[in-house]
Amino acid sequence: MSEPVKQRDAERTRAELLTVATEVFAESGYSGARVDVIAERTRTTKRMIYYYFGGKEGLYLAVLEEAYRGIRAAERDLEVGELEPAEAMRLLAETTYDHHVAHQDFIRLVAIENIHRGEHIRRLDSLRDLGQPAMSLVDEVLARGREAGLFRADVDAFDVHLVISAYCVFQVANRWTFGHLFERDLGAPEERDHLRSLIGDVVVSWLAA
Repeated sequence: MSEPVKQRDAERTRAELLTVATEVFAESGYSGARVDVIAERTRTTKRMIYYYFGGKEGLYLAVLEEAYRGIRAAERDLEVGELEPAEAMRLLAETTYDHHVAHQDFIRLVAIENIHRGEHIRRLDSLRDLGQPAMSLVDEVLARGREAGLFRADVDAFDVHLVISAYCVFQVANRWTFGHLFERDLGAPEERDHLRSLIGDVVVSWLAA
């Protein structure tokens, strides 16, 4: 087998392990997840998992990093330079909503990591750097909005990120309890257009000068 083929096979195996491990950690949490279950679902061996990731903790850290890379990539790929500031901010909010709804394992992983008081994410300093382009994008849109007299001056990128994230995480993290209490399924397809536009409306209205 040639070297490029071996490399492709290794990349494929690693990607499959990350995909399945994401599901298992999201289902069972860090403590409850078992490496042999991940190996069985990927039709590989525990030895292979240890080879690629060094063990359960290394695999979990890789899963966390990959999950955060996903949302950061969605933010980075936004093309808002030609949009009016309010439209740009709406697109950012609605894209975040779309990503969270489409990647619900990400929300569960975040919740699990918070249960562990950020024990593992503290070892991933790379994630701080990963988030900077997204914050810079929000800063840029805010600056354009202020210059045009459209946005208030007492809100920064962290505030915007906090409000959008809080709303979007809630859609997934509290779907079942909220649904039982108020008899509305936040995950129902017929609710999504309304809930998606709602976060756009909230952010744009809140930022208005």
